[in-house]
Amino acid sequence: MKKFIYVAAIVSLFVFVKPANAQVNVNINIGSQPSWGPAGYDYVRYYYLPEIGVYYDVSSRRYIYPQGNRWVNVRSLPKRYRHVNMNRTYKVVLNHAQPWRNHRDVHNRYHRYANNHSQRYLGDRRTHDRYDKKHHRKGKKHDHDRGRGRRR
Repeated sequence: MKKFIYVAAIVSLFVFVKPANAQVNVNINIGSQPSWGPAGYDYVRYYYLPEIGVYYDVSSRRYIYPQGNRWVNVRSLPKRYRHVNMNRTYKVVLNHAQPWRNHRDVHNRYHRYANNHSQRYLGDRRTHDRYDKKHHRKGKKHDHDRGRGRRR
C-alpha cells in the first residue's frame, strides 16, 4: 500500500505541476550598431541626425527621412544627403518607438547640435592618451635610436 501511495504521489506531481515558462530577453545590439555610431551606448533603437533631419533605425539598418508629407524608409540615403560625413555629424540616441511621429519636438530639442562635430564614434580607433593631447611628445627630442640618448 505504501508503494502505491508513493507511486500515486509521484505521478500526480508530474500531472499537476506546470512547467515554468521563464523568458529572458536581453537587448544588447553592440555588434549591430554602425561603425559611425556614437561610442558609449550598449543599446540604441534610433539615431537622429540633426544636421539633415533624418532618423536611422539601427535594428533594420534603414534611414527614415521626410519626402513631401510622408516619411520614407530606405536602405541608403538619396543624393541630396550624401554630403554628410556620418563619422563627424552629431547623432542623438533615441530609444522610443517611431520618433519621427514627434519630429517637431525632436527637432526643437536637438537642432542646436546640427554642426557639432565633437562626438566620438565607434569606429574611431584613436586612443585618449595619445591623440587627445594637442602636442603629443613635443619637446622630447629623442635621437631616434642613434645611440647617444636624448639630445640637449
